[in-house]
Amino acid sequence: MTLAEKILAAHCGKDRVSPGQFISAKVDVVLSNDITAPIAIREFKKIGVKKVFDPAKVIMVADHFVPNKDIHSAEQAKILREFSREQGSIFFEVGQMGIEHVLLPEQGLVVPGDVIVGADSHTCTYGAVGAFATGMGSTDIASAMATGEIWMKVPPTIKFVYHGKAPKWVTGKDFILHTIGDIGVDGALYSAMEFTGPAIDKLSMDGRFTMSNMAIEAGAKAGLFRVDNKTEAYLQNRAKRPYTVYEADKDAEYAQVIEYDASKIEPQVAFPHLPSNTKPISKVGDIKIDQSVIGSCTNGRIQDLKIAADILQWQRVHKDVRCIIIPGTQDVYLEALRAGYIETFIRAGAVVSTPTCGPCLGGYMGILAEGEKCISTTNRNFVGRMGSTKSEVYLSNPAVAAASAILGRIANPEDIKE
Repeated sequence: MTLAEKILAAHCGKDRVSPGQFISAKVDVVLSNDITAPIAIREFKKIGVKKVFDPAKVIMVADHFVPNKDIHSAEQAKILREFSREQGSIFFEVGQMGIEHVLLPEQGLVVPGDVIVGADSHTCTYGAVGAFATGMGSTDIASAMATGEIWMKVPPTIKFVYHGKAPKWVTGKDFILHTIGDIGVDGALYSAMEFTGPAIDKLSMDGRFTMSNMAIEAGAKAGLFRVDNKTEAYLQNRAKRPYTVYEADKDAEYAQVIEYDASKIEPQVAFPHLPSNTKPISKVGDIKIDQSVIGSCTNGRIQDLKIAADILQWQRVHKDVRCIIIPGTQDVYLEALRAGYIETFIRAGAVVSTPTCGPCLGGYMGILAEGEKCISTTNRNFVGRMGSTKSEVYLSNPAVAAASAILGRIANPEDIKE
């Protein structure tokens, strides 16, 4: 069996599962946020049960519009807060919170071998720690909160093998953008993506989270990495409970095996209006920008901020550009503060926000006006995603976003003179 199949088999009490098989699987974590949880809570109350199946396994994070930007978002957060108090389940309040998909791994609430479901499409992020994690609709989440189980079809697995050594400035973001550009936004439709190879072994945990996060942008059900020494080191002082490590069998059957030479991958830029509309940085051309956003559940971790700080050090943000930097969690913010990154950002002329999804989904903290162009480390660049339907969002890694903020155009980090 593949890694995904091993985990799912263990959670439905079977020795073996196969792609296309329908199963009822027990879940280890049920997640929702300030946009999706109110719907799930409303549907949960219709079921007629009084209590969630396990308060320690139900997590709610207010991160999209927090601190609240208006009355409606305040009401949404209040619903989560009151339900969590009533149920005794886990809730992250302002001051302790962060972007859910950065926060949960950081806090050790998701571990290898888990089955995790969340009312957010980027729940697949947790595949980076060797878990089966997937997004579901709010009504499915209501059912999972009540029963502790999900009903699903076992997905086929596509294996992605990355050979060679990545060049300077090439990160997990570039691996996944290059991959999505190659296979398309439906290239892994309802499949598990299993990421392997020598270049993956060298990839940091932050880079792996980025890749798993964007598996959904290829239509995937999940994006998984095997647990190795880097995973174990990351979990050592974090994991809140024991866990089981699963490995794909050597003779596992894959729907497809796709191989790449990492040494030939350049920093990538996804042009409007799809994550698959990618070009290597050398072929981008002269595109002036109005805004640069560095953060999100895709690239709001400490390594992402370090990369941005290394480029912005002793530089100035272009006079015509707004540079918005958003640490993924309060802990990331603190670590960046101690390392001097926050001072670097502010001295460079960037603004630093409290942890929030903010501009990624057109929420707040960086909405685009008609005709404006933004380079962003977020995961989606659909029409109107960050504001006006007549604005444009280009996706990149933090190095490209930082270099672009300095030069006022989409730029190669190599263009910045130290």
